[in-house]
Amino acid sequence: MRRWLDRQKNLLDFALSSLWRRKGKNTALVLVYSTVVFLLASVMFFTYSLRREAALLLQGSPEILVQRLLAGRHDLVPAPYAERLRGIRGVAGVQGRLWGYYYDTVTGANYTLLVPNDAPPPEGTVFVGNGVARLRGAGKGSRFPVRGADGTHTPLTVGGTFAPESELVSSDLVLLSEADFRRVFGVAPGLFTDLALEVRNARELATVAAKVQALLPDTRVVLRDEILRTYDAVFQWRGGLLLVVLLSSVLAFAILAWDKASGLSAEERREIGILKAVGWETSDVILLKVWEGAAVTVASFLTGVLLAYAHVYLASASLFEPILKGWATLYPRFTLVPHVDPYQLATLFFLTVLPYTGATVVPSWRAATVDPDSVMRA
Repeated sequence: MRRWLDRQKNLLDFALSSLWRRKGKNTALVLVYSTVVFLLASVMFFTYSLRREAALLLQGSPEILVQRLLAGRHDLVPAPYAERLRGIRGVAGVQGRLWGYYYDTVTGANYTLLVPNDAPPPEGTVFVGNGVARLRGAGKGSRFPVRGADGTHTPLTVGGTFAPESELVSSDLVLLSEADFRRVFGVAPGLFTDLALEVRNARELATVAAKVQALLPDTRVVLRDEILRTYDAVFQWRGGLLLVVLLSSVLAFAILAWDKASGLSAEERREIGILKAVGWETSDVILLKVWEGAAVTVASFLTGVLLAYAHVYLASASLFEPILKGWATLYPRFTLVPHVDPYQLATLFFLTVLPYTGATVVPSWRAATVDPDSVMRA
């Protein structure tokens, strides 16, 4: 075993010295290789982290949402609907929710106005997200007038802002009282935006949803798992779109790498001939070239992955942020929690490292199996 390890160490040392003799060409290859890995890894890290953050945040959302439909569009839900749903076996509770979107003509941004079911703000006071505060230049005690549905302005005062850690979901959020909400949007008492259902047994969600649909045919039932799948599909689609855009760069690199790996230069062929002439076996030559290809690819892979990690988790993925977050006037500022999916990292490794390393074997084997004199004369 020790003899085998010593042999591998000698081959590795010889491979590194061989690469150093062609340092200009190999350095250019490593730079291009690392750039491609960096781009692909950045998309994978950022997309996966956003999907994971969305899944964690939505775990606290209602298990079942009931929305009323009128002419195929979302309509307000009357309070008697909640009483009828409370009679369904398996339903532990029903709460009417009040929320809506408000377009701010001053900043050109859309805010989410929400009445919290627990401890709503006092009438005339709002709590705003950090994104809203930045756009409006608002702080605690600032005036926050909102134009209502009847054209009049409701005078409101900012009672405070949310913690920066929650900005992923609270950047455009405005919390206000029920009276202020109904005054701004002109919603009559006894009407709600939708209904949130709590189910006693999580395994009965589908059964309860079917009962709700049968009891209230003019409603749409949305399960929390369906929302999670929707967010997952959106982030996967955006990540896939960006990968397609990068596909041309990947293909160009694949052509470059294949040409570099499959075509040995005259110097490399002469080197193989000399090694064969001094007594090297064909297996030793092949191992040497495998070590050379592995050194280039592993160094490029590690460099690209580390740069992608810093780009996503330290620089907030500034290159891809607008595409993967979507278009908006009001962007949240947040720092993703570092989390690397080993499966995705292994997939990237096999797609980038193994093909190039394998491509070095065939031409080296061909050169190593011919007569050393003919190789050195070529």
